[in-house]
Amino acid sequence: MSWIPFKIGQPKKQIVPKTVERDFEREYGKLQQLEEQTKRLQKDMKKSTDADLAMSKSAVKISLDLLSNPLCEQDQDFLNMVTALDTAMKRMDAFNQEKVNQIQKTVIEPLKKFGSVFPSLNMAVKRREQALQDYRRLQAKVEKYEEKEKTGPVLAKLHQAREELRPVRDDFEAKNKQLLDEMPRFYNSRLDYFQPSFESLIRAQEQQEETRPHLQRLTLMGRSLAWRAQVRDRGHRSCTTRKCTRFSET
Repeated sequence: MSWIPFKIGQPKKQIVPKTVERDFEREYGKLQQLEEQTKRLQKDMKKSTDADLAMSKSAVKISLDLLSNPLCEQDQDFLNMVTALDTAMKRMDAFNQEKVNQIQKTVIEPLKKFGSVFPSLNMAVKRREQALQDYRRLQAKVEKYEEKEKTGPVLAKLHQAREELRPVRDDFEAKNKQLLDEMPRFYNSRLDYFQPSFESLIRAQEQQEETRPHLQRLTLMGRSLAWRAQVRDRGHRSCTTRKCTRFSET
């Protein structure tokens, strides 16, 4: 049978009730999970807005490339269609930029501001842990003198240890109580804080869904015009090649 001695500097007395420790660990665990979710959501929103901007910029580039195609100089109808496409793509890009700016202002920035609270919270938890370690160390010191024979020097040291313990105990209890009060309050505030952001995001998505069919038609139109330009260009090169061949034969 093995014997496990008490850890050095650890009191025998349970200075923090187990229920209090469980409550603290539960509330802090919820906030740690919330911190991770906030970071992930902020990152995903940034990826989403970057993808939206990249898509609209790409569409504008397609229309600009079509405008520079020589076919626009040869075919007025083709030029008119490409010009209309270019105008529509630029409007769509402007709308997309406005939507991204709205999401940045109403969703991403509030997420960033909300997430800025967690470093201070984590630091407060570390200070609470340090205060608890000091409390345990001094409580163990008091217990050591209480177990000794009550001689004059021992009683003097016991009195001094109790005097050292009192402010440290009060400091820990104050930090512990403050965190136990503030952590659930902060966690429960997330719904009221984020509700306007989510409502704004829903409105932005609804507007995007309203314009999606138009964007799809424009994309198909752009592909069709690009294909038409390629066919015309290949036909023009083929015709030129045949003419050059006949000329060389004569």
